[in-house]
Amino acid sequence: MIDAVQKSFFNLLSQSALLKRMASHYGMASPASFARRFIAGETVEEAINVARTLQSKGFDLTLDYLGESVRTHEEADGAAREYVHLIDVLMASGIERNISLKLTQLGASVDRATCIDNLRRILDAAERHGFYVRIDMESSAYTDLTLDIFETLWQRGHRNLGVVIQAALKRSDADVQRVVALGGRMRLVKGAYKEPPDVAYARKADVDAAFVRLMQRLLDSGEYPAIATHDPKMIDATLAYAEARGLPPSHYEFQMLYGVRRDLQRALAADGYRVRVYVPFGQEWFPYFMRRLGERPANVAFVVRAMLRDRGAS
Repeated sequence: MIDAVQKSFFNLLSQSALLKRMASHYGMASPASFARRFIAGETVEEAINVARTLQSKGFDLTLDYLGESVRTHEEADGAAREYVHLIDVLMASGIERNISLKLTQLGASVDRATCIDNLRRILDAAERHGFYVRIDMESSAYTDLTLDIFETLWQRGHRNLGVVIQAALKRSDADVQRVVALGGRMRLVKGAYKEPPDVAYARKADVDAAFVRLMQRLLDSGEYPAIATHDPKMIDATLAYAEARGLPPSHYEFQMLYGVRRDLQRALAADGYRVRVYVPFGQEWFPYFMRRLGERPANVAFVVRAMLRDRGAS
């Protein structure tokens, strides 16, 4: 219950225009600013520099140009153009060709046709250059639409496309089966959004049990699943199940967020497991940042310490 209250509180804060203005001023002001622990930068150049460093340490990458919940056709079109430009820039940079995006950034809140058209533009550009595109999962209000759009474009032949499943949602067993039947690739996460109790598990123990159940199903029948967690118990459960099934590390990968549990990232990579780091960047970083704080109390403690340090230095 504490996890649910904490998540709800930070999701509420993420909607504050005042906090967003304050964070925009202080959070990324210098290389040592508190938000840079979790955000690679506000520009693609900053993100590429972070990505190169991570790649040199043996990590795989996926870049995410942050933004969500646009309300007009013009904003959605602009976001699609930014992603097409991002693909060109990443192509020239020589770093790994892997990106993530949110459908509400491409017009899912405007209308379905707009969103599909914008995503198709990005996929066409991605396919020309050998990029892989992952659709992030947002709140449960968009789960049906996200999976429908994923399946629509998959059926149209776009195979450089994956999707995310949230273990916290009670519907996810059926959703995993649906995507497995298509042959699509999935990233399994616990879920960062505050959801009503009829839609999602409220107790951490129930979310963990669902995560383990879905992880096992993906390792058994999924297409190169991505196990995205910072929870050592979930990681140990994954390793134990893979070993019991005789699955090599090449059968799946772990995914973690930039700046979160870097000790686990290094340890898994050192042991020969594939670890992909999710690298977010862009000026619209505040909602993402607040969700990260809501997931782990240690994240909050880090930011408070950083803010006190910065205040003392000013």
